[in-house]
Amino acid sequence: MMAFGLIALIAGAASALMFASIISGAMISLVLFYLAPLPLMVAAIGWGPLCASLGGIAAAIGLGALFGLPYCIAFAVTVALPAWWLGHLTLLSRQVGSLPAGASAEPQAEPEMEWYPVGRILLWIAGFAALTTIAALLTLGTDAETITGTLRRGLMRLLRTTNPQTSGEASQFVDALVRVVPAAATIVAMLTLTLNLWLSAKVTATSGRLRRPWPDLKTAELPPMTLVALCIALAFCFTGGMLAIVAQISAAALMMAYALTGFAVLHTLTLALKSRTFWLGSTYAVVVVFGWPVIAVVILGLADAVFGFRERFLRSRQPPPLPTP
Repeated sequence: MMAFGLIALIAGAASALMFASIISGAMISLVLFYLAPLPLMVAAIGWGPLCASLGGIAAAIGLGALFGLPYCIAFAVTVALPAWWLGHLTLLSRQVGSLPAGASAEPQAEPEMEWYPVGRILLWIAGFAALTTIAALLTLGTDAETITGTLRRGLMRLLRTTNPQTSGEASQFVDALVRVVPAAATIVAMLTLTLNLWLSAKVTATSGRLRRPWPDLKTAELPPMTLVALCIALAFCFTGGMLAIVAQISAAALMMAYALTGFAVLHTLTLALKSRTFWLGSTYAVVVVFGWPVIAVVILGLADAVFGFRERFLRSRQPPPLPTP
């Protein structure tokens, strides 16, 4: 029990230090800030969600005592809560079927387990990305005008610092940037949370503490109602005010979730290619370098949700049934 508590405290302290490093203003602190959930996620997956919750609570209290209540709340919402809940979902399982007769007498017999689907975990990540982005924007104001005004003044101040001779074109550029900042922040939060969960699972799998088998990521798919939620969010994007900002954030998170499933579709549809590694590597490189080609991956994920490309492809690769005598 003492070792369990020590691991929780170490994970919480590491996450708190990485989170608080953003105060220094150094470039490396930005990387540490986005990786802050990693120690708590490792604790959650390797030693259980209780370990992560204890470490998260201790870290939040420590940050609150040192830097004030806002840092405590920000850490709890953006780091501790996602790490604890995603770790809980990763280990969530249920028994399917029943053991055959006489299997209870065999010590090696284990019931078949169904683990929480990767697609649903991805949807939770999208929800946390939207939640953290909305929470960050609410620190700037409670209405759309105040939030956009604060963002614009901050970006103009940053632009004047780098280039004192700003012009009208720069002002127009800042206005356009303000419109995309909420969606861009959501995408960054979505990707970093996904990366943290993947890294924590890899760490625990390497150490032998991962209790669930490694999932086949090519089969990840979002629940069917996700497409309906995306359509509703896109419709509300054209309203205005705070509702439009929340809708833009939600739509960006769901579209990134479909982008990740789009990559899963790509990994499936290229199984028959001889130069599969080259094409996949080229696709990832183009998306990372240019950014905008991710739209094509989003479309691929949406098309698979509607038309079931992966299911049709895998069905076509199955051998035909044997003829009946």
